[in-house]
Amino acid sequence: MWRDSFRLQIFCLLMAVLAIVVLVHNFFQLEHLDNDTVPGSNWITENDAQHSLSQTTKTTRKPYCSVTQQTLSKREQEEQETLLAAIQWPKPPDGRIAFAQSTDPAHSDFVIVKPSRFFRVGDELEVLVRMKDFQGKPKQYGGDYLQARIHSPLLKAGAAGRIVDCHNGLYKVFFTLLWPGEVKVSVSLVHPSEAIQVLLRLREERPDRVYFKSSFKSGRYSETTECNVCLPGDLPVCNFTDLYTGEPWFCYKPRKLSCASRISHAKGGYLKGLLTQEESLFFQSDVNIKRPILPSGPDSVIVKPKAFTDSSSVDRAEDPTASPSGYYYEDQWRSRTHWIHNFNKSDDITECLQGKVVHLFGDSTIRQWFEYLTAFVPDLVEFNLRSPKNVGPFMSVDLKHNTLLKFRCHGPPIRFSTVFSSELHYIANELNSIVGGRNTVVAITIWSHFSTFPVEVYIRRLRNIRRSIIQLLDRSPETLIVIRTANVQELGPEVSLFNSDWYSFQLDSVMRKMFSGIAVHFVDAWEMSVAHYLPHNLHPHKVIVKNQIDAFLSYVCPLQT
Repeated sequence: MWRDSFRLQIFCLLMAVLAIVVLVHNFFQLEHLDNDTVPGSNWITENDAQHSLSQTTKTTRKPYCSVTQQTLSKREQEEQETLLAAIQWPKPPDGRIAFAQSTDPAHSDFVIVKPSRFFRVGDELEVLVRMKDFQGKPKQYGGDYLQARIHSPLLKAGAAGRIVDCHNGLYKVFFTLLWPGEVKVSVSLVHPSEAIQVLLRLREERPDRVYFKSSFKSGRYSETTECNVCLPGDLPVCNFTDLYTGEPWFCYKPRKLSCASRISHAKGGYLKGLLTQEESLFFQSDVNIKRPILPSGPDSVIVKPKAFTDSSSVDRAEDPTASPSGYYYEDQWRSRTHWIHNFNKSDDITECLQGKVVHLFGDSTIRQWFEYLTAFVPDLVEFNLRSPKNVGPFMSVDLKHNTLLKFRCHGPPIRFSTVFSSELHYIANELNSIVGGRNTVVAITIWSHFSTFPVEVYIRRLRNIRRSIIQLLDRSPETLIVIRTANVQELGPEVSLFNSDWYSFQLDSVMRKMFSGIAVHFVDAWEMSVAHYLPHNLHPHKVIVKNQIDAFLSYVCPLQT
């Protein structure tokens, strides 16, 4: 009996020692684990089940991309498949097309269908675009990316068109005639269909063509390593996947320092030599990137006023997928989905924002809103947070009128100059920390920095943001949430490979579908930039930003009609 009791005590002691050894081993693995962390096993599914994850875990990743490791619910999977199907782009019938057989905007043309008919405001104008190759032969397949607008230069009026690909080298463009007078048609080839296939390949095969870096520091010793959503090869990495959203982010592990010693994030650079010599012919500034297609026949029509109605009236409920969502007249944006008040005086903005807390989340295109408001409203004084220039976070305060305006960039991937690691916040997490209420305003834009990644990466980010928006509106239904869409920009051969309007158009289409049907409002920066007469710019000119601000503030302080 005594011996049995002694053996039991020895057994318990051995088990306790073994447990301590296992705990020590696991703790040690947080810094030195090479093969045991399974990539993609830590995502948060729809029911918010959170698995254990450490920001200082080092993993070995198999080529190539963690995006393929997502764990999706059946509903999420169905939505993702529907979204990807909706943006599927037509492909040429043959795998490789010679440059001479590719689309040539100089040989192509457009005609106005029935240009001499009687047009009134509200009528639809149809344009037929006929694409030809460099030998002057008609194209037999679609897939070209076009942009089109109607405009009246003297009136500073403009609106975007809706383009339909007939898949046979012909395109139909439909315009709603929204103001009286002479209305001109402009059509541009942004990329030929052959270039789109190259962009598709780069998006799927080379998401690393924009790379990032992080600095790690301990005492006087520092190291810098490459970071990204996807890291190729079998080198050990630091796993900085977000604990709450499951958003993946990895850096190659420093040789001597721990993963926990990371201090900053920055854009690393752009890869070169991505194209073959033949592919580079599809990306020539003066040949086939954003080149005008000239008319064969008249390029304008005369539009008569519509009797008994005001053409500026709002004619339908807000729909983020409707086009055109609005138009310019006398350089002022007139939305077709909500009444817009022109905030031409700083006092009007001060009155509108009195007592409000305004959160701006996203990239540099919504930082323009922060900069515009702070510069235009004298009582809004920027509080120096000693943040890096153009990076943030930034904050402006109007103590007299109890207004707080804040900007914070979205989490990685973000192509900014140095951002402190402690300031890398995901929008979804920021939304979860907002109490909300009738005096809380949130504006979000997120698109440009995702153009180099497979669309699934962007869908996951929007899914997390959407979930947090729905939760915020559940607890505080009076919170106002506004989404700023993407916009077009100036393109050249190199920029096209990283930030093409076609990439932005695809992401913007996904965003509009994912946020359709929930209680958010939209500022259509896309159509505002397409429809305007000024040259395209990633950061739109001040007059366009002013119109965006007017549309935004008209949601904050709607006109009484």
